[in-house]
Amino acid sequence: MKNILIIGAGRSSSYLIKYLLNHAAKEQWKIKVGDISLENAKQKIANHPNAEAVLFDSNNQALREASIQQADLIISMLPAHMHVTIAKDCLKFKKNFITASYVSKEMQEMQAEVKNAGIIFLNEIGVDPGIDHMSAMKIIDELRDKEIQLEGFETFTGGLIAPKSDDNPWHYKFTWNPRNVVLAGQGGVKFLHQGEYKYIPYHKVFSRIEILHVDEYGEFEGYANRDSLKYRELYGLQNIKTMYRGTLRKPGFCKAWDILVQLGMTDDSFVMENTEHMTYKDFTNSFLIYRKNDSVDLKLAYHCGIRLDSPTMERLRWLGIFDDTNVGIPNATPAQILQRIMEQKLGLKPEDHDMIVMLHKFDFTLNGKRKQIQSSLCVEGDDPVYTAMAKTVGLPVAIAAKLILQNQISIKGVVIPIHKEIYEPVLKELENFGIHLKEKEIDVNE
Repeated sequence: MKNILIIGAGRSSSYLIKYLLNHAAKEQWKIKVGDISLENAKQKIANHPNAEAVLFDSNNQALREASIQQADLIISMLPAHMHVTIAKDCLKFKKNFITASYVSKEMQEMQAEVKNAGIIFLNEIGVDPGIDHMSAMKIIDELRDKEIQLEGFETFTGGLIAPKSDDNPWHYKFTWNPRNVVLAGQGGVKFLHQGEYKYIPYHKVFSRIEILHVDEYGEFEGYANRDSLKYRELYGLQNIKTMYRGTLRKPGFCKAWDILVQLGMTDDSFVMENTEHMTYKDFTNSFLIYRKNDSVDLKLAYHCGIRLDSPTMERLRWLGIFDDTNVGIPNATPAQILQRIMEQKLGLKPEDHDMIVMLHKFDFTLNGKRKQIQSSLCVEGDDPVYTAMAKTVGLPVAIAAKLILQNQISIKGVVIPIHKEIYEPVLKELENFGIHLKEKEIDVNE
């Protein structure tokens, strides 16, 4: 009997837990689901005979170590900054460990010790990062096997709302951690374009967008995401001329979001005064010039150079930033207040369905002609619990967990799923759940 410890029973763990429970009897697994909310953990296991719900506090060292020591495999679905504490215990007790999060500097520094311990710390095995890595490496390796030199690689992913649930002018709802959405793009962007290094500071990220088309789902906006350069070496593309990672939104989102960035509403570095007594309109007005007789929306339009009757202003009005609603949060940062405003308008309703959209573009030359392979994925969720985000994050984690417990993955150390022995079987099984990228090759006009 193999023991699996899942830490975190939030929304993104729904499909992960369901998959493992469905395989528990056949594989002879005992699954323990730990969460700070025992009720959340109980709901996820639904009285399954091979599962146990436990109260788990990652700050309780004795409880944490005892739980980890009893398991053969640990899966952390906690916020990214909490993984390192769990990972250190896994290293101490020589336990295999999986997360869907980016490899942190602290995690990477464990590489030698993890490899020497003969265990695997598999990270970035969700959707983005995760399915993006695996589906990209599949095509990159296929081109490499044909001795085709890849000249450009661009990849975009977006957690969005499905067309049937798209009922607001932003064409967006929160399908992931709202705080991460509010703080997206901070820290700037680095990428490579036609052999030139490019850098976008935070205040320009949402005004530097690319218009993209995904078959059956239409047009999207893509904005640059984090540091694209580090993936050259990871993907074995040291000589590539263009390397770009981006995030997808529906048209119009980025222009409206850019207004919020320019005003300072996404700033999380300082605390505002008297916020518990402030209204949303007061909050907005605090970033604008003093004009006693002008309305707040007029001042914003003047300050940002947009028309009062523009689609961008319609989105801002709909969001409620000119309303007299009380903020109700003491000692809040601008980002915290904006998050509160957005959560009240952009949360998933019980009848809503979310959507994951992914697009890769691979540029190369074949027989003197420029070619491009486009690979796209669209996955819609079932409901607000079994979402597309939960499916595309949780299923790759779950499938990888099964492969590790079956000794189907031999690689050791701190790794991401760019290796064929990981991505091939994971992608193959994901097809059974309707997660499959469609590929097409097109000629590129000079």
